[in-house]
Amino acid sequence: QVQLVESGGGLVQAGGSLRVSCVFSGRAFSGYNMAWFRQAPGKERDVVAAISWIFTNTYYADSVKGRFTISRDNAKSTVYLQMNNLKPEDTALYYCAASSARFGILSREYDYWGQGTQVTVSS
Repeated sequence: QVQLVESGGGLVQAGGSLRVSCVFSGRAFSGYNMAWFRQAPGKERDVVAAISWIFTNTYYADSVKGRFTISRDNAKSTVYLQMNNLKPEDTALYYCAASSARFGILSREYDYWGQGTQVTVSS
């Protein structure tokens, strides 16, 4: 059974940076595409960034391009999301997700989810 555990969220001022991490366990990490989603109160859960397990292809939502970077360390079974120049609208619960299917950006394409880590950006 795959387990995902996020960490690294917190409170930061606008313009600041945070790095959230997600540790994957239970299966071979290298066979899974990974993604970060976020959900703000009253809003849908949307993809922020995704990274494939092969060729490390990446995808970014338009709202975070140039500010966020997704990466993975297969030796540590960990995926990261480096968030720079944070804005109040980035405030949300950030979820890590894993998929053994084709590389995608829709939540329904992901089989496993973490519990989430809260990111709050003050103005």
